This record gives sequence, structure tokens and C-alpha cells, in this order.
Amino acid sequence: MSSYPRAFSHIGISVPDVAKAVEFYREVMGWYVIMNPSVITEESDTPIGQMCIDEFGSGWGSFKIAHMSTGDRIGVEIFEFQNNERPKDFEYWKTGTFHFGVQEPDIEGLVAKIVAHGGKQRMPIREYYPDKKPYRMVYVEDPFGLIFEIYSHSYELTYSQGAY
Repeated sequence: MSSYPRAFSHIGISVPDVAKAVEFYREVMGWYVIMNPSVITEESDTPIGQMCIDEFGSGWGSFKIAHMSTGDRIGVEIFEFQNNERPKDFEYWKTGTFHFGVQEPDIEGLVAKIVAHGGKQRMPIREYYPDKKPYRMVYVEDPFGLIFEIYSHSYELTYSQGAY
């Protein structure tokens, strides 16, 4: 057992258009582009080709990928697969990644920017501890259907009270 928690390295997301997603996350979230969109083709002669065959099996053909980084050095891999499908409904109860979270003290400003760039505000901005602590949050959706949460304060501060 480790005596300390592991650091979060990166998350992979799937979108219908990697170039548009890179533009959205660069313009709206301010994330850095580490690697511009490139094409990975199914083949076993390179380490990346073999890794993808190991992960996806055979028959995937090719996909596009870009790499970005948040201000706190968390990586974001953005994939565009040829057979990309947007889920019809938000199936929050199914096993899988349900959302990711970002921190921004100006929640209203970031939500306005997300909406102006084709995203959605999924709920009103809410306070976790009204009249006690100024911790606020909201769920939003990017233009590609990915849901994420915006916190006004760090995750640790928000939940350090121990209960809602």
C-alpha cells in the first residue's frame, strides 16, 4: 500500500472533430496544445501502432489525436475516431466516466464563454454551503456533448467539511 495518493496524469476524451475540440478547449479553457492533431494508423511497426492494437483490438483503421495540458499540468488526450457516436441520452447511471471537473473562481464568466462557443449550461449555479462558505458549482456541456463540472474552489476545500 502506498503512503501517499497517486497524482492524476491525464484523461482521454472522444469527440467527433478533434480540431474543433482543440480550438474550443484552447480558446475557452486556456489549455495548452502540447501536440497538434495527428493521425494514428493501424499498424504494428511502431510502438504507438502496437499500443493501439493492444488497446482497441484490430479493425479500427485510424484515428486522430491531439494532446493538451491544463494550467496545473494535467494532460488531456483528445481522440477523434472514425465511427464516433454521440450518446443519445445522458446515462449517468452507467459505469464509465460521467464527468470531469475544473476550478474557476469566475464561474459566471466561464459559463458565458462556454455558451458563447457552442456549449450549454446544464443547471443553475449552486452553492454547496449557503450562508457558511462561498463554494459554488455548476454542470456544463461542451459543444460535443461532454459534461464537466466547474467548481469555484478546490475539490479539497469544497468537501473538507465532510458532509453537505
